Amino acid sequence: MLKNKKNLVTGATGFVGSCLVRRLVKNSDKVHIILRRNSDTWRIKDIFKKTNPHYLDLNNAQMVKKTIKEIKPEVIYHLAAYGNYLEESRKNLETNIFGTLNLLEACHKIGYDIFVNTGSSSEYGAKSKPMSEKDLLEPNSYYAVAKAGQSLLCQHLARERKLPVITLRLFSVYGPYEGPKRLVPTLVNNCLRGKDLSLTSPKTARDFIFVDDVVEAYLKAAQSPNLAGHIFNIGTGEQSSLEKVVSIIIKLTDVKVEQNWGNMSNRSFDTNTWLADISKARRILKWQPKHNLEKGLSKTISWFKMNSQLYQ
Repeated sequence: MLKNKKNLVTGATGFVGSCLVRRLVKNSDKVHIILRRNSDTWRIKDIFKKTNPHYLDLNNAQMVKKTIKEIKPEVIYHLAAYGNYLEESRKNLETNIFGTLNLLEACHKIGYDIFVNTGSSSEYGAKSKPMSEKDLLEPNSYYAVAKAGQSLLCQHLARERKLPVITLRLFSVYGPYEGPKRLVPTLVNNCLRGKDLSLTSPKTARDFIFVDDVVEAYLKAAQSPNLAGHIFNIGTGEQSSLEKVVSIIIKLTDVKVEQNWGNMSNRSFDTNTWLADISKARRILKWQPKHNLEKGLSKTISWFKMNSQLYQ
């Protein structure tokens, strides 16, 4: 059983990483996390003592080797990343690609059961149809380029060395502990406070997936060491427009706020089509999401009501 395995999570203080850590500590006392000295641990503050923290920079190859040799992890969940769509810097490439290489090389020396890498739907670039793992990658930002390089690096080493490395390409994850400046937390918090909404185009679309379903995908992947080199889309297989997201949140919060469409400019990567083909994950991982958009947003809103102090 996975609960008896020694787990290592990078990116444990991030949104998805923290939710995964919370799930793991329920089942095991063998949860090691890698974080930077200046990491903000607000997402895992209440469970921090239940983890085994290790402070280092993944770009420091020697420190990574030393730490991995000490931990000897059996299951590695790699969620650490640098940057986002808006940050175009050398740091994106250094951390996402070379940091991943350092971790893979260090783990290869000690051996492990499974390495679950984290990719991004941004690797695909804009498409006019559901995105498939077989599609040509057309990243349109430094972050997307870095994530594509990271995924391809993991796939290459998995195939060349026959290593148990799998990549999950995440679509638009939302839910408890998401960053306060992101779309869903901004909409929910503003509605709960009765503040009017500044919005872009109502037709902008994303494949929104609830974080609990994503955590389930990581746990499923961790039980599949014989799928070396495989990449899986993790979304819902349904896209939702911003107009739909806003209408559901307003209905669930039962508030009257102004919807100021077009008050904000569209970003270069905004599109009316952004949809995952998740047939491969369903077929091979035996995974599928359990939350539709309304159910996921309902749970998210309930959590925000109970934890508003975290977003002050």
